[in-house]
Amino acid sequence: MSVRRTIQLTAEGVSRLQAELQQLEHSLLPELKQRIQQATEDGDVNDNTEFDDLKEEFMQTEARIRDIEQTLERAEVIAEGSVDGIIALGSHVTVRADDGEQETWVLVNAEEADALDGRISADSPLGRALVGIKSGDSAAVETPDGPITYTVVDVR
Repeated sequence: MSVRRTIQLTAEGVSRLQAELQQLEHSLLPELKQRIQQATEDGDVNDNTEFDDLKEEFMQTEARIRDIEQTLERAEVIAEGSVDGIIALGSHVTVRADDGEQETWVLVNAEEADALDGRISADSPLGRALVGIKSGDSAAVETPDGPITYTVVDVR
């Protein structure tokens, strides 16, 4: 018997995954089925790169649907924010880099990370460096361009 681990997600992360699942199941998958059927009706599919690409996209979409469903089945919703000022999963963190640039992120699980949307993974190098520290503390992170030191400006 295997024990399935829970996946800690924010409520917003659960909502985003549910919305993606809806879009995949009710929009993209039916569209791909229709396009595959049309390609089949249009002729020879034995040596058809477009048909092969459609089948591949269909399989990847189905796999993503299964991944999302499994993640949601194992999801444990966590509260966002920090009650004690120490950075943990769900914390909103404002940091200032060596160069003075200041950014705010939410520390989340890898399943809902989206750096472009200000949601960084606690498993990323920066996330690992920030977990457990508080406002005023600094953390050094090794990047491809060399080390960067981030100073925590605020934790909420």
